[in-house]
Amino acid sequence: MRLRRLFLLLLALAAVAVALLQWYLRRTSAVFIEPGSRLERIRHEGRLRVLTVYGATTYYPLANGGFAGFEYDLVRRFGQWLGVEVAFVAADSVAELLAAMLAGKADMAAAGLTVTEVRRRYLRFSEPYQYVTEQVIYRRGAAPRPRRVADLEDRFIEVMLGSSHAFRLARLRRAHRALRWRETDATSEELLRRVDVGLTDYTVMDSNQFRVLQRFYPSLQVGFDLTGAEPLAWVFSPEGDDTLRQAANRFLAQARRDRTLESLQEQYYGHVDALEFVDVCTFQRHVRQRLSQYLPWFQAAGEKYGWDWRLLAAIAYQESHWNADARSPTGVEGLMMLTRDTARQLGIRDRRDPKESIFGAARYLNRLKAKIPARIPEPDRTWFTLAAYNVGFGHLEDARILTQRAGEDPDRWMDVKKYLPKLAQKRWYSRVKRGYARGWEPVRYVENIRNYYDLLLPLDNPALSAGRRRTFAAVPRIPRPAPPPSPSPGG
Repeated sequence: MRLRRLFLLLLALAAVAVALLQWYLRRTSAVFIEPGSRLERIRHEGRLRVLTVYGATTYYPLANGGFAGFEYDLVRRFGQWLGVEVAFVAADSVAELLAAMLAGKADMAAAGLTVTEVRRRYLRFSEPYQYVTEQVIYRRGAAPRPRRVADLEDRFIEVMLGSSHAFRLARLRRAHRALRWRETDATSEELLRRVDVGLTDYTVMDSNQFRVLQRFYPSLQVGFDLTGAEPLAWVFSPEGDDTLRQAANRFLAQARRDRTLESLQEQYYGHVDALEFVDVCTFQRHVRQRLSQYLPWFQAAGEKYGWDWRLLAAIAYQESHWNADARSPTGVEGLMMLTRDTARQLGIRDRRDPKESIFGAARYLNRLKAKIPARIPEPDRTWFTLAAYNVGFGHLEDARILTQRAGEDPDRWMDVKKYLPKLAQKRWYSRVKRGYARGWEPVRYVENIRNYYDLLLPLDNPALSAGRRRTFAAVPRIPRPAPPPSPSPGG
């Protein structure tokens, strides 16, 4: 009898252990695979096929190879979580993407797609990972600022083919019969260019896209918000089992908990509001007038010391506006505004010599970067290096200590940049070793450089130049499928 009770107790404990293990695995990155399921097939093939579209917030090529974009990075992390490679397939428009998704040409779609009631009728969506508003964009001085839907009547409007913006306008036309628009397979960048040069009066764009792209078109402004907050989500086929979508939801839930989503949003959107209209216009003028004389040295120093030349150029612009004779009241001078002590350590004899200044700054950046803990990944490692270049490595370490004491992550720039400005407040700087610092300056410094770097990206990367058709031989593209169901749902 006693043995029987012991046996039953062991069985109960085993059942509890199994239940706890399953709960734990569901809370972590483990993926449960049903035999014969879609998820099992993907794991067996070792490849996740993902439809996307080219854009500044989704997926774009880098000049030195590879790709970037918020969607691209988030999906790559999902692939790593599943233990598979991700194969991206580019569509020319949202309409083409949705039709291809319905035709079963991919496992999922990730392209900043808005969840609409019409799309829900024939597609499955993940849980939302971001919220945006649809905004009416105009060029100030060229067209009257629209403030309400009635102001759009009898104007020329262009929107992306198959987008949620086209669907929104179709619904609004029930009450505004004079509303007219044209759908085009142009990219969001090309639509903004067309508004900027006066080929169209208005366009409609998601707020996250316009935040990123407005820096390239400083004359373009938001007229008004066409909607409230709308969810963005990944798309899955309605056919077959739901195992892949369920896995995506588990991944996104974990990405919220471990702050992966927050980190990516800071990486792609955290700096884009730093520049004012005048800043961007001045920068564009200086690119035309000043950059070319220093470009060979930026490129040579970047190649020699392992830095993207555009980042070196962005630092120089933030420091001196590409003025080799610049000098500050504190005694720093030259293109890269080096101190006398730093120049002496680097063996620089003439700080106003542009070549010496650029090459010396690149060496100095390497010294600073070597001090950053090796466990800190990119791009945070670079942002910390830039902050140290501006405020000094010691003050950066003080800010990281304050961040850690507050229970936040001292290895994440998005956390540390909240505590750097506190170094100017006695109740904070009195608690750390190096004392007072104008800690707001390195935050602004890093954000400005990130913006200038982004604005320089198209210079040697024609694929990113606004208004140019994207055709990349190395990237698979889908054949033109039949059009999606009507009415056209949006993106």
